[in-house]
Amino acid sequence: MRRAASGRTVHLARAAISILTLLATSAHAKEFDTTTQIGPHPVLPAPHQYLFPPMHLAVVTPWKTGETPTVPAGLRVQALATGLQHPRSVYTLPNGDVLVVESRGPGSEPVTRPKNIIMAWIKTFATSSGPETGSNRITLLRDTHHDGKPDVRTVFLDHLHSPFGVALIGNDLYVADTDAIRHYSYVPGETSIADPGTILTPLPGGPIDHHWTKSLVGSEDGTKLYVGVGSNSNITENGMAAELDRAAIWEVDRTTGAHRIFASGLRNPNGLSWEPQTHALWAVVNERDELGPNLVPDYMTSVKDGAFYGWPYSYYGQHVDPRVRPQRPDLVAKALMPDYALSSHVAPLGMVFDTGDGLPARYAGGAFVGEHGSWDRQVLNGYKIVFVPFANGRPSGMAQDVVTGFLDSKGHARGRPVGLALDGTGALLIADDVGNTVWRVDVDARPQTASVR
Repeated sequence: MRRAASGRTVHLARAAISILTLLATSAHAKEFDTTTQIGPHPVLPAPHQYLFPPMHLAVVTPWKTGETPTVPAGLRVQALATGLQHPRSVYTLPNGDVLVVESRGPGSEPVTRPKNIIMAWIKTFATSSGPETGSNRITLLRDTHHDGKPDVRTVFLDHLHSPFGVALIGNDLYVADTDAIRHYSYVPGETSIADPGTILTPLPGGPIDHHWTKSLVGSEDGTKLYVGVGSNSNITENGMAAELDRAAIWEVDRTTGAHRIFASGLRNPNGLSWEPQTHALWAVVNERDELGPNLVPDYMTSVKDGAFYGWPYSYYGQHVDPRVRPQRPDLVAKALMPDYALSSHVAPLGMVFDTGDGLPARYAGGAFVGEHGSWDRQVLNGYKIVFVPFANGRPSGMAQDVVTGFLDSKGHARGRPVGLALDGTGALLIADDVGNTVWRVDVDARPQTASVR
């Protein structure tokens, strides 16, 4: 459990963050236009290596009563549920019930480098406080009055092991814990499941479990599951043996649990989603750290069967990472370039395509992306929901800010967005793991002269 930090401890943390940021970025403090790294052809500056990486975290300052994120005119944002314990993802059932996955990581990874001690300590100030009890579960929200305000809230599943992804196929419910995909029989309308479930297939977990979130989606024909399995390190510092079957998207047979590597070289794939026009699988990917504040751009991409996307040997196609030993030019030559960059270190962890009719027509068919936010660049990046327009199954324009305000005027984090979903009406749902809230964005029915807040 992370206890709420004292004022003196927070002051020390901020001082440490400032010192490390100054050391890491003093030679490279020139203003960088992050918009040049959004789109299919991002600007990629020369890499830099550091004794300590740039570190600048947004210290958590919780939402005050009545405060919300900010949305453009014509939209409204309200809290769907508050007082949650680290909500990481959301999933809507066919009857409109919303499942909120409340989850904490399985524990700290082994310290392989002295700087990891300092980095791990500082990162604790960018997470929400609160008891461990009440997390690692799934909460069900039901809105029987259809007014955007749930009047039923129950513990749907409990005693899970760092869950993240959820998929329902027919009456078969699957939950991706950090170390296994679990299967449960679902009865439509039930508000809790007491059955412990069964393991469909184990997933790479501990003892090292660096990227523990496991995104999950069912195939459109219902025969397969696809699960994102992140790398066990930033750039193989825990050894290649620790990376077995990681940095990949698995395809899992629903009947037997047998799996194969569908695509590889993806450092931390999340937000697995089907693009509605081409029906291609898409993902958002967290790229590597410690090559500089403006490397490497995180991205969203279609995921091709059998493709290799570079990690750890190269980034954004065939740009070689000089730190990796031994080098593998044979694999670098095969590395595919991602479809669309989102800018460096925005940490995308959620994505959903707008396939409903609850939002303005300008969003139809495009993708919303939840950017959890940076920790390793001087100027904070991310901490918002962006929208990427699509046409003919491809990104077709510049990413647009849709939900902002997670950072206050002092650069403190009110919240940090993670997983996204559409509810039964087509409204956008946002899991805010630092604000311990699920936000709901829909059309603003108030007079146009009213301000949106």
